[in-house]
Amino acid sequence: MTLSQKENTLLQDLKSHEQLCVEKYSKYASDATSCQLKNLFSHLSSIEQQHLNTINQIIGGTVPQTSAGNSQQQNSSSAQMLKADYTAESKQKDQYLCQDALSTEKHVSSVYDTCIFEFKDPNLRNALNHIQKEEQQHGEQIYSFMAQNGMYS
Repeated sequence: MTLSQKENTLLQDLKSHEQLCVEKYSKYASDATSCQLKNLFSHLSSIEQQHLNTINQIIGGTVPQTSAGNSQQQNSSSAQMLKADYTAESKQKDQYLCQDALSTEKHVSSVYDTCIFEFKDPNLRNALNHIQKEEQQHGEQIYSFMAQNGMYS
């Protein structure tokens, strides 16, 4: 598989975004006060690591296979235990983490949207589209946590 200069540049951007997401969610999992939010961030960190691995595979010349249906199952199971017990101070801290994470997911999803249109290989477009859908699901999970805990107005 031969990538254009533009495709290579876009992949390097995606790689840096995914690395940041892995690091951010790992840090936020340790910083969150709610056990439910710690678990959510930890889960998202592992998914972001899978995204980073996929991007690295593409950079290395391999078109990865995407697994259909796995994401929805993870999405629905995570949404069931989202109500947390909070003090005012701990809620404010977790709300800040959630707002930042949600903003990050919105940005990363939009970067994937742009990249999908720039790739000529349909299999790569499908792989990137799969990741983008998972990024949107991450945003939905964070939003659901925020909404169930009175953090989203």
